[in-house]
Amino acid sequence: MKHYLLSVVQPTGVTPPARDALAAIMRDVKAFNDELRAAGAWVFSGGLHGPETATMVRPEGGDVLITDGPYAEGKEYLGGLCLIRAADLDEALEWGRKAALATTLPIEVRPFVDQH
Repeated sequence: MKHYLLSVVQPTGVTPPARDALAAIMRDVKAFNDELRAAGAWVFSGGLHGPETATMVRPEGGDVLITDGPYAEGKEYLGGLCLIRAADLDEALEWGRKAALATTLPIEVRPFVDQH
């Protein structure tokens, strides 16, 4: 089994869904996570606060420089992630499809390097 990262792509500046719609999304996300766990594919998942909460730690002159803010600003940001186990890319993409339907957001699927 290989590990894949499912990244939730959150649009910047979009108003959150109405309370009822958000409740339905959260119910679907819970069902998705339950299905991952039942299949033995779940490793870790979680949502992230917005990019305005980020702190950067950069190497500089043998030490580090700590600054506020995200690394890069853009139209979207990493809103959450799910680390999964899958036999191959096709299986990981199927989990990505299910995650996109549950979250109603785009999902980026990426394999980890150097797995056998």
